[in-house]
Amino acid sequence: MPHAPTTVTQVVIVLLLVLPGVTYQFVRERARGPVPGHRDLGERILRAVTAGIALDTLYVLLAGPWLVHLVYDRRRGWLTGAADNPRVAALTATTLLIVVPAAAAWLTSWLGSRGSRSTYDPTPTAWDKVFQRRSHCLVRARLKSGLWAGGYYGERSYSSGYPEAADLYLQTAWAMSGAGSFERPLPRSGGIYIRMDDVEFLDFIEVLPGAEEGDTAGDRDTTTVGPQREEGVPARRQSARADSSSADAGSDR
Repeated sequence: MPHAPTTVTQVVIVLLLVLPGVTYQFVRERARGPVPGHRDLGERILRAVTAGIALDTLYVLLAGPWLVHLVYDRRRGWLTGAADNPRVAALTATTLLIVVPAAAAWLTSWLGSRGSRSTYDPTPTAWDKVFQRRSHCLVRARLKSGLWAGGYYGERSYSSGYPEAADLYLQTAWAMSGAGSFERPLPRSGGIYIRMDDVEFLDFIEVLPGAEEGDTAGDRDTTTVGPQREEGVPARRQSARADSSSADAGSDR
């Protein structure tokens, strides 16, 4: 009778049998995108176990005796072959438990998506996608109460990420008009916190490169905003006035 495996060995054997399916299922979900069945944990586990059994069966058919020698020896017991050749065992485990299942999942997803015009983005929500590479900007929010709130989104601002509830911290608050236009940065503002549960929609106002956030220190009391954006945002117009004065002087001559 072969020696019964110890508790630790049993755990190792179970991991060896289950891990290929888990790897396959994980890569498959990431490559294909979410489907209704992914919400059911039991179905996901069943898919992983099924994929693991299929891959393990394939491994045994292709290299059964050699793999069995690494896992079990009749005379010395479990995992003695792996202990004698640790590098070979590690390379084999990496290939069979991770590389092959991941490649199989990717190939299956690629074959299934051929001819499809749609693409899948693994970013969980549009909220996360917006703030992945969000540059500095002015943000205004129309609240469900009908009021407007807004401020400057900069390097000291913060937005939540999935799976947390959507919320936003703007490092500088601005006074807003009844029509939703930016009027001026609030003096000594410590920022403004906005819960998306209280918001109907957000609007992002791009600012020109080098524009300041609009605090009240020194000459940083205005924010330069693109000319295509809303009225009510103060902008530096000294250069435009200087050009106008030069033109008037030339016409007098």
